[in-house]
Amino acid sequence: MKRLVATAVVLLLIPFLAIAEIEKIGQVCEKGICLAWWPKLVPAKGWHHEPGPSFANGINIQVPDGFTFSNAETIIYAKAAYKPRMPETTSLEMLIQSDKNDFLKRDPSILIVEVKPLKTADGKTLRSFTFFPKGKGNWEQVSYGEEGDFYLIFTISSRSHAGFLDSFGVYEQYINQYKE
Repeated sequence: MKRLVATAVVLLLIPFLAIAEIEKIGQVCEKGICLAWWPKLVPAKGWHHEPGPSFANGINIQVPDGFTFSNAETIIYAKAAYKPRMPETTSLEMLIQSDKNDFLKRDPSILIVEVKPLKTADGKTLRSFTFFPKGKGNWEQVSYGEEGDFYLIFTISSRSHAGFLDSFGVYEQYINQYKE
């Protein structure tokens, strides 16, 4: 009976999946049906979507071919944060400041720099910040935007600066292809 209900709900969601660039996916899980919302991305050449870790983390994870989420030096992921589920975050600026604070709590020496904004396929500008470690840690860039009821968050994260630089063009490609 649970599968029948789950299938019916997923079938009801199909019309929404076809019209939005935010993918809204239902999947049977321990709680019944778990929903995942994330920006739709077409895998770049040499990269692929990791479905298991994506659903587990609620983000659209992309990794280089031949690697997995757990063993890739560099990953790229995209998240659609649903604004009504974040009533305390009333602006994009608040979201960005919260992320900066979270990074600094984990590593007070991290270097955070606002860098050149990136543009989506439909011309939206995403504010972008690098989060670079002074010692060990991940080299990241996070780009933030808004789309209707969602905050958009695109991230490249690499275990090395060289890996970050090698994959940055793919990160730009994902953002440049994305459109509402």
